[in-house]
Amino acid sequence: MGLLLATEPSVTTIDWNSVYAAIWRPRLAALRPVIHLDNIGLDELLGIDDQKTRVCINTERFIHGQAANNVLLWGARGTGKSSMIKALLNEYKGQGLRIVQVEVQDLINLAEIVDELRELPCHFIIYCDDLSLDASEPIYKNLKSVLEGSIELPPKNVLLYATSNRRHLVPESMQDNRDSRVIGDILHYADAIEEKVSLSDRFGLWVSFHPIKQDVYLMIVDSMFPQQDIDRQTLHEQALAFGRERGGLSGRVARQFQISQGEKNPPDGGSS
Repeated sequence: MGLLLATEPSVTTIDWNSVYAAIWRPRLAALRPVIHLDNIGLDELLGIDDQKTRVCINTERFIHGQAANNVLLWGARGTGKSSMIKALLNEYKGQGLRIVQVEVQDLINLAEIVDELRELPCHFIIYCDDLSLDASEPIYKNLKSVLEGSIELPPKNVLLYATSNRRHLVPESMQDNRDSRVIGDILHYADAIEEKVSLSDRFGLWVSFHPIKQDVYLMIVDSMFPQQDIDRQTLHEQALAFGRERGGLSGRVARQFQISQGEKNPPDGGSS
């Protein structure tokens, strides 16, 4: 084990000139460089133009040294939240953007990771996928401290981008809501709810992703099958049937449909 710890690259020994992303490995207390990046581009993310614009503006401000917000991408599953992060890296890695992925359970180490990154010349997005916490977890208060700083201000070269299926990252109970009350025309939340929504409040930019409509789903499918000789009507019928089997329409389902077609030719003999 000692040999593994000694040879595994740490935050500071990674050559960030040639490494664009890394993943935190808690057992080794080190970052593992990502060698094979997903090459998805922003232009491949269809039906979420407003979301792309808002996140890109914030990211460009960040890498140019201007004030920028921590970002919470929340909403329906399979709608492009995680793909947005990958596409951002591909778009801006040439301008000094780097991404460090940290799993939810490993956020307990976030302060130490941030300490190592704060003096480096690149701009780092700490990326946490599917963020959801219980208010009793030690990670909860640790994360709030890193987002806003404690006695020390947060570093200017580190932001947190997180994805979640819900806007409020800490579950609320019925009792929490019963303790809320209306005074005059103003709703005053119970102390328990105030505490639970305070984590989400520390993300200065909330970007919502909603379930896509059928026409957008079919537009995504068409982009994945650009061949001219495909029977579009049959393709659409098959894609919609696949979506019904999966329980909904999304960019993720469209991608899964594309992969499923790899085992046979698309309609009318085009290659997939």
